[in-house]
Amino acid sequence: MGHYRASGADRVFSPLTVALLLIIGLIGFAGSLLLGAYAPDLNSGRNAGAHALSNAATGYAGIVELARATGRHPRVVREAAGWKTEDLVIATPDHGATDMTKFMAVRRGRATLIVLPKWATIADDKTNGWVDVGGLLPAFDPARILAPAAVMTVTRRPSGARVLQGVRGAPRSVAVAAPQPLQTVGSAALRPLITDDAGRIVLGQFYRTNTYILADPDLLNNHGIRRLDHARAALDLLDFVNATGARGIAFDVTLNGLGLGRSPLKLAFEPPFLAMTVAIVAALALVGWQALVRFGAPRPPTRAIAFGKTALIDNSAIIVRKAGREGMLGGRYAALIRERARTILGVPARLTDDEADSYLDRLRGTTRFSALVADAARAEHRIDMLAAAQALYQWQQEKTQ
Repeated sequence: MGHYRASGADRVFSPLTVALLLIIGLIGFAGSLLLGAYAPDLNSGRNAGAHALSNAATGYAGIVELARATGRHPRVVREAAGWKTEDLVIATPDHGATDMTKFMAVRRGRATLIVLPKWATIADDKTNGWVDVGGLLPAFDPARILAPAAVMTVTRRPSGARVLQGVRGAPRSVAVAAPQPLQTVGSAALRPLITDDAGRIVLGQFYRTNTYILADPDLLNNHGIRRLDHARAALDLLDFVNATGARGIAFDVTLNGLGLGRSPLKLAFEPPFLAMTVAIVAALALVGWQALVRFGAPRPPTRAIAFGKTALIDNSAIIVRKAGREGMLGGRYAALIRERARTILGVPARLTDDEADSYLDRLRGTTRFSALVADAARAEHRIDMLAAAQALYQWQQEKTQ
């Protein structure tokens, strides 16, 4: 019932605080949508796999950086659309069960190097991105990479670190110590390019194609190029199989499960649907602005009992109306008009009320004051009392003009 004062101290939050909360909330919501749409694409690839984004011993991030530092323009392909390039594409599948059908169909006639898997690894518990080598994969696993299109056999032999042999124009720098154990491949469809001392194929080319098979991944992976001569041999090997005039090297990671995801949510942030998203955001901003302009600041509550004589009269009238006593006010209103008439019209003060009524009746006019007083006294209902009061007020106005 106390007086309400619209001051800043009564506000729970200031308008600036509310605006900041709304802005932070909207930015957070938009950020969560963006992360939900693009989180798979932000995967760094540090999952200890055998691919071009991995820093593990069996990964190929080292040869990618080495190729970039020597001006060979490498890039990592994370979409199937990147297979259509004329550059050399290097595929490093994790195991023989990887589906290579679509990849080989797109790469038909283009320079392609397929590196066979060799090691069975598990992620290191202590260091993120490192691996623990659990042993060799079964020989039949890498042998079925291109099955049934190409039949291959894979063998492993202790190399004794004997030097590899380059044939058919292979660069001399590939004559480095063979990995231990050495993994080789055999197939009637392969032409040997690099072999071990026994003539078993380490790097081969399918006849009448630009598709190459590297049997032992230790010639390219991070562990294999740790020595300078092996790093030089790896770069020369890439240049040798990329002798089609291409200007770059593409390392594919889609076959390793690191391709960019196709999210329906991501469509909202890319053309042509980006324009629709911007239009929706603008429409919501206009709706919010219109809501703020339309309603404005909150209206403070009014007092239950207002100040002043007018408020006192209004409150008294409300009490009388709720009690249903409006009809009983006629006599009192007539007495009020009589007293005003005594003052204004010069009625002698010694006269009683009845004598004053008779005195007022003798004044010029068609309506008798005593009759109006009688009508007001007889009023029992609100409508009757209102009519009698209006008649008395009209009589007063006529006599005072």
